[in-house]
Amino acid sequence: MTQLTQQVTITRMDAPVGATRLFAAGGRASYRDHVATYGNLDFARVAPGLIQELERSGLTGRGGAGFAVARKFGAMPHIRGSRLWQSSAVVIANGAEGEPRSLKDETLLRDSPHLVIDGLLAAAAAVQASKLYLYTTEISLKSVRKAIAERRDAGAIRLVEAPETFISGEASAVVNAIQTGAAIPTDRVGRLTTSGLKQRPTLVHNVETLAHVALISRYGSDWFRSAGSERDPGTRLVTVSGAVTRDSVLEVPGDARIIDILTSCGAVQSKIAGVLVGGFHGAWLTPEHLGVNLSTAALAPYGAQPGAGILYVLGADKCGLRFSADVVRYLANESAGQCGPCMFGLPEMATLLERIASGDRDPQLARDLAAMSESVVGRGSCHHPNGTSRLVLSTLSAFAEDAQAHLRGQCLRVEYR
Repeated sequence: MTQLTQQVTITRMDAPVGATRLFAAGGRASYRDHVATYGNLDFARVAPGLIQELERSGLTGRGGAGFAVARKFGAMPHIRGSRLWQSSAVVIANGAEGEPRSLKDETLLRDSPHLVIDGLLAAAAAVQASKLYLYTTEISLKSVRKAIAERRDAGAIRLVEAPETFISGEASAVVNAIQTGAAIPTDRVGRLTTSGLKQRPTLVHNVETLAHVALISRYGSDWFRSAGSERDPGTRLVTVSGAVTRDSVLEVPGDARIIDILTSCGAVQSKIAGVLVGGFHGAWLTPEHLGVNLSTAALAPYGAQPGAGILYVLGADKCGLRFSADVVRYLANESAGQCGPCMFGLPEMATLLERIASGDRDPQLARDLAAMSESVVGRGSCHHPNGTSRLVLSTLSAFAEDAQAHLRGQCLRVEYR
């Protein structure tokens, strides 16, 4: 599994269409350069109308779930007029990035940390938060700490180191890590926006999401919507790796076609077995479907979603079943082990897929694997079983022909022995 968790090397960062927005100030810019590029941001002035502007922008979360950002802001108690509100709100910038094939958040925090800080401060002003946190892994702490030290307005931000585990970025795990030091999800019934960190109303947003909040605060929703499409406005960061000539973090418009993103990184469609969209909790697209946009609506018919903006390209000489089996075993090992689906279901799913990948000829294997995968959905303490099930079921669908060949003791790919 080492090759799956190894970080990709960034060789290029650009936007296939138009100028970049999130990196306009240039890599590792100082605060002075940041202000020279984007201008000052008056947080008190933008706070009263920020939620309405976010609603008009159509911005969705960039951490994986794709939830409407304005709705998340609006769920905070004082926005809804709740008596629970006691000026004790918390805002957390989540830069944990537990996905092994993602480097977008690390790249953003390294090259444009001031946009993330701006977004965090703007969000805090909008919900009148008294506690601010930036939660990220060790590799990003140095650049963020330096950026905070350059500013007079960021002294209230507390940095918290996130462990490099798959589940460390799940929202309740983020809150749990800050509160107890244990970055594992909690079995929750209520919302974090009502009762989060130390029972306070808590807003958790991915760092890329907050960088977009900073830009919308400056330039408005119309400017944000000038890129992308009506249904998928703005831009998003995408990490591309695998069978490409250039592993890259790209900023792309919301309506960018997947094949255009891949070819900009040197991928050749005829040499692709499949593309894993959305990371290890994502779904496979086969080569004939790569003309679709990297958007929620376009990917829905394939059971996929943009997720955290991950595109992993599997070469035509690689076995999708074997790769997926390695990933599912990794996911089983990365669970918190707090519920039956994670403790028993995921290891069994990994074993069944490994048996198919290794050429076991039991004709019942695929049916058993599908049934087990469907049985864990909605039964876990967090969404980890759901995401793993999505990957398994997608694997059985996208590589159905490969699976039948394996059950005959053969493989359609050169790699298999």
